[in-house]
Amino acid sequence: MKKQIGFILLFVSIFNFAQENNSKVNVSFFDGIAVAGYVDDGGFFNFTGPNVNLVHRNTKIMLGMLPSIRIKEDRSETTKNSILTPTLGMGITVAYRKLALQIPFYYNAKTATENGKWKMGIGLGYRFK
Repeated sequence: MKKQIGFILLFVSIFNFAQENNSKVNVSFFDGIAVAGYVDDGGFFNFTGPNVNLVHRNTKIMLGMLPSIRIKEDRSETTKNSILTPTLGMGITVAYRKLALQIPFYYNAKTATENGKWKMGIGLGYRFK
């Protein structure tokens, strides 16, 4: 029984070491990616913030926070919010070489006329590193 377990462990370790492994999972605070895009009848501009990412060759897939500036005109008649608002989103970013595609999610807080909701957007960006 010990010989069989030893043989299985040896076979598995040889198989693992023989495979080329270019994938790597990292945690990062900033990745040097700037993204602009569209969400909820307005736009946004953000940089990737703290994230967990997977790197495989020229592709980087990130799940993390997105410190952003949202650009949206407030069409209410009485009091109005600023057109530019700082906000924090979260989402998935896929970067291939220097091009980045992002699917962010932003939360719109509850107002007197609407419930609070998460809104999904889409954006394109540039990877500086």
